[in-house]
Amino acid sequence: MTARPVLSAPPAIERHTISILVDNEPGVLARVIGLFSGRGYNIESLTVAEVDRDATLSRITIVTTGTPMIIEQIKAQLGRLVPVHRVHDLTMEGPFVERETALVKVAGTGEKRVEALRLADVFKARVVDATITSFVFEITGQGEELDRFIGLMAELGLVGVSRTGVVAMSRGPGGI
Repeated sequence: MTARPVLSAPPAIERHTISILVDNEPGVLARVIGLFSGRGYNIESLTVAEVDRDATLSRITIVTTGTPMIIEQIKAQLGRLVPVHRVHDLTMEGPFVERETALVKVAGTGEKRVEALRLADVFKARVVDATITSFVFEITGQGEELDRFIGLMAELGLVGVSRTGVVAMSRGPGGI
């Protein structure tokens, strides 16, 4: 009787939030994105903004998925890009705060309109525009919370959604 090879489960796909401190200059974002697209890595969310005008620095926050080996490759390759100062895998470095904002347009009248306002109150969404037949709500929170709110609004007359993408920062005094 011959021994059968033991098949191991493939490595799990993990979701990671990576914060990158870069020079705020033309072409930097394109280089970071090029690294991802050139190697077939997926970006679930991307935000970028200037964080230090005097030092001309920006923070790029990327949410990506991959096996642990792929995530390590991404971080190593990002760290080798010339305009990159620091790369932090917030998912691995400890507690961090993560938020996203969405504008959600809902059209409806009567009971559906009342229910949309009631749910917005429960989710702490703010009305930022209103007409006789529609609302635009602003909601900020974790992605799953926004997904739940949007899913409920789909039942009440969802017209459109615009999301910012994830912004994140480590908790406590250190890190970026």
